[in-house]
Amino acid sequence: MQITHSDVFPVEIKLRQPARMAHLPEITQITAVFVRLVTRKGQSAWGCAVAHPDLTGEQPADLLKACQDGAAMAPDLHPTNLEYSLSQLSLACGNSTAAKCAFDLAFHDLLGLATGLPVYRLLGGYRSSIQASATIPLSSVVESVELAQERAFSGFKVLKIKGGVNPEEDVRRVQAIHRALPGVILRLDADGGYTVQAAIDVARALSDALEMMEQPTPPADLEALRQVTRQSTLPVLADQSVSDPHSALQLAAGHMASGLCVKLARCGGIRCASQVDAIARAAHLDTMVSCIIEPALLISAGLGFALSSPNVRYADLDGHLDLTHDPSLAGFHLHEGWLVASDEPGLGCRVQMDG
Repeated sequence: MQITHSDVFPVEIKLRQPARMAHLPEITQITAVFVRLVTRKGQSAWGCAVAHPDLTGEQPADLLKACQDGAAMAPDLHPTNLEYSLSQLSLACGNSTAAKCAFDLAFHDLLGLATGLPVYRLLGGYRSSIQASATIPLSSVVESVELAQERAFSGFKVLKIKGGVNPEEDVRRVQAIHRALPGVILRLDADGGYTVQAAIDVARALSDALEMMEQPTPPADLEALRQVTRQSTLPVLADQSVSDPHSALQLAAGHMASGLCVKLARCGGIRCASQVDAIARAAHLDTMVSCIIEPALLISAGLGFALSSPNVRYADLDGHLDLTHDPSLAGFHLHEGWLVASDEPGLGCRVQMDG
């Protein structure tokens, strides 16, 4: 198997409804850059990444340039020499973590095509399905309940409620959803919006309603996160505080959280996510595989990774649900709130692209 050429496709993708998160402007669209590796036999492997200043910290033009630089190198690399190939591409992509993610996915997809195996089996094959959460964005109490009921009606049994702007309002929103849907598992994601005391107060008020709390305090304030973790009545997961294996090791060594959240789109792909998960596992911390607002191809990769490790306890992989005209078509399917993998080789995702 040999790569004959590599193509890069930037795509603007709109959301059906604006995404609202603490301390960020509304997000109405994203820029995704797709990378295609074509082999001598005519097989196509795909990867992608997202550029959005508020989601990934990267500008679309920078991601596009980095992917074009990587694409120029890709035909010189051997598809099955994964570590070497990704190391070389990491150099070619420079400071763009998103571009590294795109090629990481494409080379894992290509390796799956070469072996005839889905990525989740290539990585370990621990299971073939996992229960996933659906996100409830920042909104009023009434709107939150209505959205939660819609997601529950569509099959989700786990809901992640966005908060972080007004702790008292967050408590009321969670309590209202809990009353309306007492059989649904609830999680609260404060996106770094609480003080230490507010986080502890929210955890105490919602100890009977929540499964866990995600990133309660500002990402850079690790001491605040440690204090909340030690005093909280709920498990506390670090999300934005985890950016790479180095930060994961720092969090694990300091016992600053009950678990670590990893997003392929932010950390650079499957290879980096595996390193973060190994650190969490060694430290007896849970791993959560999460996402940003991203195409189904990235969700497929996150699912493949989540299914490969016994240490992954939580899956938050719904970032594709509100996208319109996503060129990637997922092979996995949702059944009663569970994401079930496809046994198609590679990432198991079809991409329909002009050009």
